[in-house]
Amino acid sequence: MAYFVTGATGFIGRFLLCQLLEREGTIYCLMRASSLDKLDELKARLGADDDRIVAVIGDLSKERLGVDADDIEPLDGKIDHFFHLAAIYDLTADADSQRVANVEGTRHAVQLAEALHAKHFHQVSSIAAAGLYKGVFTEDMFDEAQDYEHNPYYQTKHESEGVVRAECSVPWRVYRPGAVVGSSDTGEIDKIDGPYYFFRAIQRLRNVTPSWARVVGIDGGEINIVPVDYVAKAMDYIAHQPDLDGRAFHLTDPNPLTVGGLMKALTKAAKAPQPTLNVDARALDGLPARLTESLSKLPGARQVTALALAELGIPREMFAYLTYPTHFDSTKTQAVLAGSDIEVPPVATYVQVLWDYWERNYSPDRRKDKLLARAIHGKTVMITGASSGIGRATALRVGAAGGKVVLVARGADKLEQTKLEIEDLGGVAFVHRCDLSDSSDIERMAKEVLQEHGRVDVLVNNAGRSIRRSIALSYDRFHDFERTMQLNYFGPVKLILSLLPVMRQTAPDGRSGGHIINVSSIGVQTNIPRFSAYVASKAALDAFSRCIASEVIDDGVHLTTIHMPLVRTPMIAPTKIYDRFPTMAPTDAADLICKAMVRKPKKVGTALGNTGALAYQVAPRGVDVVLNAGYKLFPDSIAAKGGKDKKSEQPSTESVAFAHILRGVHW
Repeated sequence: MAYFVTGATGFIGRFLLCQLLEREGTIYCLMRASSLDKLDELKARLGADDDRIVAVIGDLSKERLGVDADDIEPLDGKIDHFFHLAAIYDLTADADSQRVANVEGTRHAVQLAEALHAKHFHQVSSIAAAGLYKGVFTEDMFDEAQDYEHNPYYQTKHESEGVVRAECSVPWRVYRPGAVVGSSDTGEIDKIDGPYYFFRAIQRLRNVTPSWARVVGIDGGEINIVPVDYVAKAMDYIAHQPDLDGRAFHLTDPNPLTVGGLMKALTKAAKAPQPTLNVDARALDGLPARLTESLSKLPGARQVTALALAELGIPREMFAYLTYPTHFDSTKTQAVLAGSDIEVPPVATYVQVLWDYWERNYSPDRRKDKLLARAIHGKTVMITGASSGIGRATALRVGAAGGKVVLVARGADKLEQTKLEIEDLGGVAFVHRCDLSDSSDIERMAKEVLQEHGRVDVLVNNAGRSIRRSIALSYDRFHDFERTMQLNYFGPVKLILSLLPVMRQTAPDGRSGGHIINVSSIGVQTNIPRFSAYVASKAALDAFSRCIASEVIDDGVHLTTIHMPLVRTPMIAPTKIYDRFPTMAPTDAADLICKAMVRKPKKVGTALGNTGALAYQVAPRGVDVVLNAGYKLFPDSIAAKGGKDKKSEQPSTESVAFAHILRGVHW
């Protein structure tokens, strides 16, 4: 058995080769001379010998695919199956490129198959060949396609299939896959297209809205998606069955999701807010054409839409799928596959795999880590409070990005665990135990670090203590203010004073300057009740940093203050009412710190915190009234009351609602 495959190193092609390798025979792959390295990489990945996969030099844009007569002669009459997969599968590609690749490329493939006297020709088409047919499109239909002339992708897929039907003298079979997504086993993809264009928008929604929230979604026509492994297996199986020539096969989901169903599945996989009410996009088709045209011509409407779509990475062409009118009947394909154990898996069974692979490999967040890697390359980054919570999450990010991480906290065992986790990620970390509430211990540790590492390029003052207690319960607890100030203010100041002189000097290797990042609190901006000890200590460090910033800026030392919102860490665990409050995850808090390492801003804050600071400047008495209402809604903790009145710590419905409105603020 011998095979000839075009597009072998493409997405579907790689999976098809994997299937064909399970059969006996040689696989000849059309390749440009400049792309032979891709085939070598694929052979190595598949564990295929050179005698199983053989390159044939050619060009899709040339007659007979540009294959020399000398290469045709030894293959003449020996090719059992000619698979033509090479094409442009891209809604956004220009019309000329699509015509050359999809239509003329198919014509040239037919010419070569005829010259080789191949026994079967297999054309990988697409459901796009149906255009925008309204209703049920069967496997026997072709000329019935509708509204394909206005879209280059639809048109070229329709015409390329027409070339096979009208011009191919070799017995042919046509395969029309749905929107092909990643492997149902691994999620593997090779580029972003189709449904993946919406993944970034869903991720953005998740990052700004808590998962428990419910949002208005959008519904519409069917989105027929199929995993690439199903397509490859079905194509391989059908190609080797007898008496099926001259037919088209719909490699589609017989029970496809609608737009709304797919969005619900994706938001669930992303742990994003679930839509509880869907607006059907098809209702827009009922609007008068003159009205929709007028709306699109409103000043700036098109520009604003273009900017929003560009920010989310969604091409305009994708909106056609919101109201897609076609249902693809695959009854005959399902009959052929019956008994083969090859069937379309339900989207719900593999959507999590798709999301996880995309987020690991294609999410724009990957770019953040590349920027972070450039920002901290070759630098020593000290992180206090690195044994848990925000500090640990930040240390893992910095270690994975290539920074040399100095881990500081009291608990040596937990620091060693963090060190091991960083090393598992391929990073480098060092443990330096220190009691950051003890000035002499800080001095010892700082000298130790400078002797061992030479300098600290980035200092993250993250370790801290929070005390939540009303002033009425604090009259005889002056020590609360002392110990909070000791760790949150005097500790970081002592550490800065110990490390700053070296930061201001130029090192032997030419390094100079440094970056000090202080993890402050949203409470400094919003002046929240019950946190007078905590907020005062953070405010003191903020003021200290503002004052020294102007003294060291010409030495290349930058200071950044991060007004962190409420984060779910061990520090807030004793306050049980926080269990029902919306909080930021430590990984998201670490992201704020890592962004600060890249951009070196003076301040980092949330929209709510910045609004609170402005409100206090404009109407301080009014803010006091609002905060007083919050003060009355939230009880003191059990610990603040000395273990008495345990029921009083349970939050009321009103207090939970209040906390959600002012998301991220400590109460």
